[in-house]
Amino acid sequence: MAKDENNMKKKLGFTYSPNDLAIDLPEPNRDQAIFRVRKLFPEFVWDTTALEGNPFTFPEVKTLLEGVTVGGHRVEDEVQVLNQAKSWKRLIDMVKDGNFSLDREVFCKLNGIVAREEALEWGTFRKGGVGIAGTNFKPPAYQELDSLFERGATFINGISNTAEKGMVFYLFGALNQFFYDGNKRTSRLMMNGVLLTDGYDVISVPARQRLEYNEKMIRFYDTLDGTEMMSFLLDCSTLRSPAPTSTVIQG
Repeated sequence: MAKDENNMKKKLGFTYSPNDLAIDLPEPNRDQAIFRVRKLFPEFVWDTTALEGNPFTFPEVKTLLEGVTVGGHRVEDEVQVLNQAKSWKRLIDMVKDGNFSLDREVFCKLNGIVAREEALEWGTFRKGGVGIAGTNFKPPAYQELDSLFERGATFINGISNTAEKGMVFYLFGALNQFFYDGNKRTSRLMMNGVLLTDGYDVISVPARQRLEYNEKMIRFYDTLDGTEMMSFLLDCSTLRSPAPTSTVIQG
């Protein structure tokens, strides 16, 4: 492993190949990016909860967000949808008010909304061990989390490309499992906070791609290589450079 990769793995817990990612950042516009989040708000909430296996359909999520109770579901599933909506709203407010930053305080605040009433504790780093289903990867011991976050956040905040920075933080949070629950959801919010702050559209994994998302996340945990997962996230965004078109030469 090259020296840079060794340093990356020490700081993040994983490596990735920036040169293998086709990132084509458009002209930034924060107001337009926030407008589009608000316009597609129910869809983003549904995408996020569907990735968690929540049984609410898109029409049911939209109805619930309009203030109408939807019958036939567990209270826990309804709470998860409402918490996700609240966390998205809090993120948007943070960005608009200039209060979003890629740090522990914001990370914990968002988790405190995402995982409320769902986890053993929420809004604070875990104080015990956790596991990730489907992989042999073992998240770090809770005693290591404080120093790990400090090292990782410093490394990530030094990344100049906005999309790369956001996606790396997402994988950093998902891998190291800083909280008892809601790690991926909270880390995706942090990723999107980075994008919105710099005026770019958010990345939302469509509910219909849940299987592909899960398969790639398991490979990420198994290999500790984030390149494939970051490429997948770019494919779910407006930040992917288009593939070059071939030129047909008439004979």
